[in-house]
Amino acid sequence: MFAAALALPGILPAPAAAQTAPDAGVFALKYLDYRDWQPGADRMSVRSPSFYVLKPLSDTLAVEAALIYDAMSGASPLYFNTLSGASGVGVTEHRTAGDVKLTRYFDGVAVGIGGAVSSERDYLSRAFSLDVRVWTPDRNRTWAFGLGGAADAIDSVNGVAENQRRNTLEYLVGVTQVLSADAIVQSNLTYSTGHGYYSDPYKPLDQRPDRRRILAWLTRYHQHFPGSDATLRLSWRYLRDSFGGVANALEAVWVQPLPRGWSVAPSLRYYTQCAADFYMNPPFPQGYVSGQDYTADTRLAAFGAFTAGVTVATALADGWRADLKLEVYRQRPAWRLGGGGSPGIEPFSARWIELGIAKAF
Repeated sequence: MFAAALALPGILPAPAAAQTAPDAGVFALKYLDYRDWQPGADRMSVRSPSFYVLKPLSDTLAVEAALIYDAMSGASPLYFNTLSGASGVGVTEHRTAGDVKLTRYFDGVAVGIGGAVSSERDYLSRAFSLDVRVWTPDRNRTWAFGLGGAADAIDSVNGVAENQRRNTLEYLVGVTQVLSADAIVQSNLTYSTGHGYYSDPYKPLDQRPDRRRILAWLTRYHQHFPGSDATLRLSWRYLRDSFGGVANALEAVWVQPLPRGWSVAPSLRYYTQCAADFYMNPPFPQGYVSGQDYTADTRLAAFGAFTAGVTVATALADGWRADLKLEVYRQRPAWRLGGGGSPGIEPFSARWIELGIAKAF
């Protein structure tokens, strides 16, 4: 959950569908407080301040940059009734990550180049991205093409993984189509292929394949309702990987403007996945065979989960804007679509509180 990820096209929270260079800059500060737990045990807590800035350099050129710091503490998941971590007792970690992107706008085309770095005590990732967006003369359709890559270095503090490497390439093709004055749809297909070290050095006997391929399909649909001045945002994400996992995520968000510059956006998300081919159910180490791929990591188990949230935002004077986001997450094996989730896994819960403030300049 906390690993840096390369998202195409572009690794920053920019308005990627924009067809012209921005005519104003934006800077934003956010602070995230995260906590998760399982029955009878608090697990991880994360406190994460972040900063983002977008600055037009000319009528055809814009730059974006972001910086984030994560401070994590607690224990890793209940490992069949044992709290474990890098030390065998708990986890204390921090991550510093930054990324930058430069976008040039031409007549009917925009090209973006980006780079990112993420650093932890036992992990270093460097990434790049290149994206091209092409729109039709009527500006109702935008095609997106992306290429990204990441080079990761893993050096676990327990000495299990020393000077290990992992390299990934990712490709994207997508389209955004205006359907009417009140409706728009976007669909993106991404494919990534990687090789190197994928095992978890902090989990006993964990051995995973040294290659991984992931195919993901994300579709979003936005419908505006003029009568209530509200917008319904729907999304579906399908993912299949070579570890044997298949996942689906469905989300609905209702954005409702309120008087005096306020807005409220309740949301509901459902997620379901099947287990990886080499995931083994408890009791540990049942199913382990020396020399064969094996994991008891419950993140690769079969389960379902619901996330309910609400975002409240307000527009302030002089171009300022503030927002508060609250989310609660619940995960159970029995909630997997079609049933048949992995047995013997403790329920998992989490909550997010995120406060943000931004200003246009």
